[in-house]
Amino acid sequence: MKAHGIVHKYGDNVDTDVIIPARYLNTSDHKELAAHCMEDIDKNFVKNVKEGDIIVANMNFGCGSSREHAPIAIKASGISCVIASTFARIFYRNSINIGLPILECDEAAKDIEAGNEDEIDFDSGVITNITKNKTYQALPFPEFIKDIINKGGLLNSLKK
Repeated sequence: MKAHGIVHKYGDNVDTDVIIPARYLNTSDHKELAAHCMEDIDKNFVKNVKEGDIIVANMNFGCGSSREHAPIAIKASGISCVIASTFARIFYRNSINIGLPILECDEAAKDIEAGNEDEIDFDSGVITNITKNKTYQALPFPEFIKDIINKGGLLNSLKK
């Protein structure tokens, strides 16, 4: 399992209220959520994001409310992976539950810049910054998490 895309970079403590503002929580439509993803922190995100792109952030990504809407909005926007120094635990679990791959790698989070082209090998945990010709090592997913992500989330995994 691999991901490849251009990086959208954010700082520390990106909370679920800026990932998907509360004013849009009255819908569960994934496309509608994606249309408003990151708009309070990055007005151009939805215009610039392309299928396969990657979010890189610093510490405590996904803090705040424990809503599944946040990782759903990110995944539906086309993001193939989120890399951060650390994640809020509930966001981490919600992401896996909906099938959004996320990796903790402090070195990568600090070194990768907006606009870099990156590739991720989820089987090995290797993150390659193609722009800078550098690699970083994250912990690869255990088999049961790979299975959940490959099947599109926990519910799909349980059905299959």
